[in-house]
Parts: sequence; C-alpha cells; structure tokens
Amino acid sequence: MDMSSLHYATLLEVAALIKVRDLSPVELTRHMLGRIDAVDPSLHAYLAVTGKSAVAEAEQAEAELRSGRCRGPLHGVPIAIKDLFHTRGIPSTFGTLAYKDFVGEADATAVQRLRNAGAVILGRLHLHEGAFGEHHPELPRCLNPWNSDYWPGGSSSGSGAATAAGLCFASLGTDTGGSIRFPSAANGVTGLKPTWGRTSRAGVFPLAESLDTIGPMARTAADAAAVYDVLAGFDPRDPTSLAAPVPDHLGGLAGALGARGLRIGVDEGYIETGVDSETTAAIGAALATLQDLGAIVAPVVMCDSRAATLAQMTITDVDAARFHNPTYQADKGKFGPQLAAAIERGLACDPLSLAAAYVERDRFKGAIARMFSEIDALVAPVYPMVGLRYDEMDSYLADLPRLLGFTSPFNVSGSPSVTMPCGVSIVGMPIGFQLIGPHLSEPALLRAAHAFQQATDWHTRRPKNF
Repeated sequence: MDMSSLHYATLLEVAALIKVRDLSPVELTRHMLGRIDAVDPSLHAYLAVTGKSAVAEAEQAEAELRSGRCRGPLHGVPIAIKDLFHTRGIPSTFGTLAYKDFVGEADATAVQRLRNAGAVILGRLHLHEGAFGEHHPELPRCLNPWNSDYWPGGSSSGSGAATAAGLCFASLGTDTGGSIRFPSAANGVTGLKPTWGRTSRAGVFPLAESLDTIGPMARTAADAAAVYDVLAGFDPRDPTSLAAPVPDHLGGLAGALGARGLRIGVDEGYIETGVDSETTAAIGAALATLQDLGAIVAPVVMCDSRAATLAQMTITDVDAARFHNPTYQADKGKFGPQLAAAIERGLACDPLSLAAAYVERDRFKGAIARMFSEIDALVAPVYPMVGLRYDEMDSYLADLPRLLGFTSPFNVSGSPSVTMPCGVSIVGMPIGFQLIGPHLSEPALLRAAHAFQQATDWHTRRPKNF
C-alpha cells in the first residue's frame, strides 16, 4: 500500500497488512504521528498527542505479533479517544479549564478494553466543553476538514474530524443528545450509538449519566463493528451496563443476509418537515439503494418526539448540574458560557419539571417500542440542514429543540443508531442519515450499513484539502 495515502486506509485494511507482517505497527504509528504533526495544527482535532506512549504500545504490539500472538483486528492499529475518558497517569481535561489538571488513577473500562485488544492510542481528541454546547472559548475550535467554515459536529468534534482527515483509523465518541451522530454526519464518517448500557461508562466524565452512551466512529461500518466488538459487554465497574451476551458483530457482516428482509420504517412527513431538500433527496436515494439490496420499506407514523426532545434537554441539564456543581461553585469563571448556562438551568429546575421529564421519557420509550414491534429500523436525518456554518451556530444553539429533534429522542429511548454518509451537498459538505433500531439491534443495523456501503462509495470520499 502507498505510504503517502496509508492514513486513509480502513482499519481492517491496515489490520490485514499488520497480521501478515506486511506493515509494521511501529512504522504505521510513526506515519500517523507525522500526519498529525503536519495536519492537526490547522484542524485542532487533538487536545493532546501521546506520541511517546503510542510508539511504546506499537513496539509491544509488533513484538507480540512477531511471537505469533494476535489479539484481533485492533492489534497494532492506531486509534484515538475523546478527551473525557480517564487514562492512568495522563490528564483528561473534559474540554474545559475546570478539569485541566485532572489525572486519572485508572483507565476507563473502554480504554482498558482497547489496550487489551492491542490498539495503539495516539492521543486525546477535542470536544465541546463538558460534552455540551460548544468548545470552551479559551480553547481553539475544532474545524471541519471538508470546509473550515462549517461545524464539525459535537460534542465529539475531534473524533469526527480526526477520523475523516486520516489522523486515526477509528475513534471513541460519546452520545448524550447526538454527539456521535452529529460529527459522523458532518464529517462523512460512520458512527454507532449503541443501546444505552451496552458499553461501560466506568471511568468516563459524564454529561448526563442517565443518557450517556459510548460508541465507535470509523470510516466504514465494518471498522465500527470491529471496535464495537471490543467495547460492548457487561462491566462490573458500571452497574448500569447490560449483561446480555455479545454477538460477533464483525463476523456477522460476512453472511449474505445484509439488508435483505430488513423492514425499514419511513414517515415521509417526519423526514421532510423542516428538513433541507438536499438531505431529503439523499435519504430517498439511500432508501432506494437499500430496497435494491432487499430491504422492505414500510410506511409508519412516527410518534410525536418534540416532548421527548425537551425531556432530554431537562434531564441533561439536571444531570450535568449534579455532577459539576461542586467544581462550579468553587470557581464559576473556569466554565464557558454554554456549559455554565446548562448547569444554572439544572440547578434552577423544579422537581415537578424533572418528574414530568422522566414521565415523558417512559411514555416515549413505550411508544417507540410499539413502533419497533412492526419494523426493524427507522430511517431519519441526523440534523435538518446540509452542513451548519460556524457563523450560524448562535441561532441554532438558541433553538436546540430543532437541532436535536432527530437525535435526542433516541437517547431518551436508549435506542441504537448507526449513522453513515449518503451524499454530498452542492457546496461540497457530506450528507448523512441514520438507521435507528430497537434495543440490542446493532447486528442488524451494522449489517444493513455494511451492505449499503458495499453498494455505494459515499464512505470512500475524503476531504480535498487534507
């Protein structure tokens, strides 16, 4: 493989080369660190690059592989993590000045599982402050590699930008109201928001503990499946994690089933009302492709989701206030305006409003479960416009229910969702869509996404400037 474009290979492509010793993990890691040095000063996807430890991890992986020990497809492959995962002895800033001196005493479970799989961790990726709203005003904004005038999504902004720009082969993100799905769509990559509780939150800074979900972001559904196989499963350190058996998600892609027979629900009013016409057209074309692959498109009536969006916002504010309040009261000046406003709203929330939010959460979960008794997946946009310019951010942050309308309801319900690219807009920005399923339907969602990507090339397109 040409070293000049190696950084844009898929995770599984470099894994295959490493396994047969046609590619050295040390050589690959040094290439990626050089790529980060050359590109990231103009992108700001990383908050910290851990080059010394990454090379040491690559050397260990190389020695193990030479001795005949292979830990799986992540062995020796460089990835990166959002800067809210605790790592032993390394600062975890949470994207805010308030925690810039925090050093974890132990690795987060997700990080430990990556290490156990032999992954090489290149560094820590940028995020919105506290995984909410916007980047801290004293930190540089992460930029979208497709066009620096556009939002790279959030809160996992660095995860999306680094994966798209060839600065890692996969990344970890978190999703409380859309924070894996927004950057996946905005940067033209594939992201999986798992079923709530399927991945451990132990050792992870929370935004809203009752909603937060950890998942992979990668350049293909198959790569995402490979990372998810490492992350998923019960963790005694996280009592909310699910104990259900974990299937082989990557192995499950190899069969002939693909999207065949998958019942995809479509509510035309839901995916068109208030949505940019280019997004609607791209989703329509994606559905036609999935039908050609054997999926069954069925009309459904999506239940009202606005109340669920508002409930998610209330729960997030209160959960965030609960976690941050001691640090916030000690020094409010270290917090940026968006996170500070969320904390203040949470502190001011009256008990009846919070109770109403949890009642709405249960109502919506029941309505969604009934809908999924008739279909296997629901198609939806990720956000209602093709690309969001940074100079438009204030207006959209002032109307969060609109921006979050296709994402946060499914945090309320705990539903899994896979986001993938399905087009490019007239101004050259990626267009993404999501397939949302019932709890623990990740195998079917990933099979459908993989089949779609075998039949299309949207996921192979790369930012021209990088």
